[in-house]
Amino acid sequence: MRSLYPEIHSSAEHRLSVSPLHTLYVEESGNPCGIPVLFVHGGPGGGCSPQHRRFFDPDKYRIILFDQRGCGHSTPHASLTDNHTQALIDDIEQIRNYLKIDEWLLFGGSWGSTLSLLYAQSHPERVIGLILRGIFLCRQQDLHWFYQQGANAVFPDYWQDYLQPIPASQHHDLLKAYHDVLTSPNELARMAAAKAWSVWEGRCSTLDPNLDVVEHFTDPHVALAMARIEAHYFINHAFIEADQILQNCPRIAHIKTIIVHGRYDMVCPLNQAHALYQALPDSELHIVRDAGHSAFEPGITDNLVRATDNFALTLA
Repeated sequence: MRSLYPEIHSSAEHRLSVSPLHTLYVEESGNPCGIPVLFVHGGPGGGCSPQHRRFFDPDKYRIILFDQRGCGHSTPHASLTDNHTQALIDDIEQIRNYLKIDEWLLFGGSWGSTLSLLYAQSHPERVIGLILRGIFLCRQQDLHWFYQQGANAVFPDYWQDYLQPIPASQHHDLLKAYHDVLTSPNELARMAAAKAWSVWEGRCSTLDPNLDVVEHFTDPHVALAMARIEAHYFINHAFIEADQILQNCPRIAHIKTIIVHGRYDMVCPLNQAHALYQALPDSELHIVRDAGHSAFEPGITDNLVRATDNFALTLA
């Protein structure tokens, strides 16, 4: 079974102004003459970490990480102003132009798979391949499953903590209730809601309980950005049309795509990956029998590293 490549440091860091308000953190590592690959993180609002460099052979890849608007090292932190899906797609194009890259491989998980697919459908001529994990199609039923009714049947104990910041009278529409609190002027209420929202996702992300994952989601800096930005996007249906990703799959049918998904993914159930696979019949679907949603579960990591190694051989 494959594991992550050894730790490496970034070789270049950039602060890229993409609007009058937003400045993105962008970093490079690995081989500056290697295959360009863009790591597209989840959330929205999750941010990148040094661990994300380790899915790629640093001798073969020019590894590019960036924090999307409002999260990680990008500024302003947790900002919802001018923060929407088309802006993120345009940001990726600005990064590509800034780094003088003609075309690149995209590697995205969860919301990162959503954004990677949307970018590829907007700019198919710039994408030489897709490695996607924990597919999230951002349909209404996908949001309802995790934030209203579905995953709560599997994690009823964790669900009680998720409900705690919201009055019982508002439990019929938890997404709206959370959005209202997370955008309220009450700083203490915002932080309590952000922690409950983020911890719910962290607890449900792995097949076996993982305290390191939960601790990451509990970090106030991470939790506030993730909860506010996710609620902002999801209350607005991710700023895309219903079923937009599946309907636009013919635009990217020619792009080699590898899909990795945990059999027991409770954040983004497997039916989403299967629907994408059916819409992209030439893609590869790897169902990991003993994994949930996290990229750092051994079976998921194994498949992702094998996928990057495979692309390194075919694109060399």
